[in-house]
Amino acid sequence: MKRFSSLFLVSLLSGATTLGAYKLLFDDGGWMAKKQSIVTVAPENYSKTVGLSNEAVDFTDAADKAVHSVVHVKNVSYRTVSNPIMEYFYGYRGGQQQEQVGTGSGVIISEDGYIVTNNHVVKDASELEITLNNKKVYKAKLIGTDSKMDIALLKIDTDEKLPYSTFADSDNVKVGEWVLAVGNPYNLTSTVTAGIVSAKARNLDTEGIQSFIQTDAAVNPGNSGGALVNTRGELIGINTMISSQTGSYVGYSFAIPSNVTRKIIEDIMEFGNVQRGILGVRGAELNGPTSKELGVPETEGFYINAVDKNSGAQKAGLTKGDIIVKLDNQNISTFAEINAYISTKRPNDKVQVTFIRDEKRMTLPVTLSKNEMLGTSFKGLQLDDLTAAEKKKFRLSFGVKITDIENERLKAYANDLKGGIILHINNADASDVDTVSKLLSNIGDDEGVQIDMLTSNGQRVRFIL
Repeated sequence: MKRFSSLFLVSLLSGATTLGAYKLLFDDGGWMAKKQSIVTVAPENYSKTVGLSNEAVDFTDAADKAVHSVVHVKNVSYRTVSNPIMEYFYGYRGGQQQEQVGTGSGVIISEDGYIVTNNHVVKDASELEITLNNKKVYKAKLIGTDSKMDIALLKIDTDEKLPYSTFADSDNVKVGEWVLAVGNPYNLTSTVTAGIVSAKARNLDTEGIQSFIQTDAAVNPGNSGGALVNTRGELIGINTMISSQTGSYVGYSFAIPSNVTRKIIEDIMEFGNVQRGILGVRGAELNGPTSKELGVPETEGFYINAVDKNSGAQKAGLTKGDIIVKLDNQNISTFAEINAYISTKRPNDKVQVTFIRDEKRMTLPVTLSKNEMLGTSFKGLQLDDLTAAEKKKFRLSFGVKITDIENERLKAYANDLKGGIILHINNADASDVDTVSKLLSNIGDDEGVQIDMLTSNGQRVRFIL
């Protein structure tokens, strides 16, 4: 019995020792335990349920819908080439007319023949010719343009109903989404390239007005004005430019969003020009360094440095230091995103602006104002942009018109000044109200300004104001 007790005790101690050693070496947290991985492994069926198969990526339906609505645009213009030798010896001042031809693409947007393309495709055209995908050729007339956003609207007359593109909501486009770029370059039948959306709200314009969809679908110069469509064949953008040092495609191309394009077209049809509303704020988009410099904790959003006088933003109560983070339901992190959204609105439209003030989130309704507040700040001259009809009438490509005189010193000259067109300010082109506003922002109220203008009776004058 004593011997049995000793054996039992030895067995018990051996088992306890073995169990303890196992836990010490191999159990969770033990010396030889398998370390917990920080890598999350996808389930085995992930690629089958989530990944894209060859059958899932099928662009044939989208391509078939899009190619028939994309056209070739031929721009014929004429310029006079002078002969300096004839001028010198014989006083000959005539010159020879030389034809210039430019080409691009366009998109049919209605069955009765309205076509949208880039403004730079049709600029300075004397004649416009459209070739459909079925090789039929038509003369086109220019209905209207927006040089800022590089959009032009054309019209061809035909008795047949044409295939056309339907507009999708470009605000719903996602980064990484498959897209097709469709063009009709060099009078070939429509060509199709595929890619994905690389980025949204890209701003390549120094004035910060434009906001592009960026894609890696191959787009070359002849495709300007063509269609960017989703996998359902719906129009999400108008291809407008590439980023390249060689002039040929190297990886990135850019399209004007369909929502912006649609608004411009509707404005041209209804008003004859583009009704561009503005929020009335100036500032900088936030990032790490900017936020640190300004001393604010937020690293995303638009920081307001100044609010324009008499603008909707000022009337609503927005002030310097506010950080805009949302317009209606659209999140805002860059100035280009503000422009992308505001470009789809008109003067007097209301926008719900969500902003952060003193670390509190607030929302105010802001009524967009027309971009003509400059009139009260430019020494008593009320200014407005020239319409397309006025540019054609005066044979001008730029300028701003004087609509009213509030300066008492100038009222004696009101008959000559009112209706006149300012062409240059301190030798810089007065392209439009936006440009003039930027020029004058760097000039003090007490400084003299040199003005070159065309008076209402057609005389060109220069004076210091």
